[in-house]
Amino acid sequence: MQVKVLIFGQLTDITGLSEIELENISDRDELIETLTQRYPRLTDSKYAIAIDKKVITHNTPLTDNSIVALLPPFSGG
Repeated sequence: MQVKVLIFGQLTDITGLSEIELENISDRDELIETLTQRYPRLTDSKYAIAIDKKVITHNTPLTDNSIVALLPPFSGG
């Protein structure tokens, strides 16, 4: 199972990438664990997670070809 992760804002400074693809990630919690292992500075960062254009707040299963977005805090104006 393949998952595409889109990374926005200052989170790209942490990862050095705006997009990555991960294999064999079954849910949101496993995704967070994998990302924080690869990019330890994400542990202290605040960000929302959207799966297939829907912001989630709890552990959610991922499907093959899910698109995940890491969204840093933002303010409107």
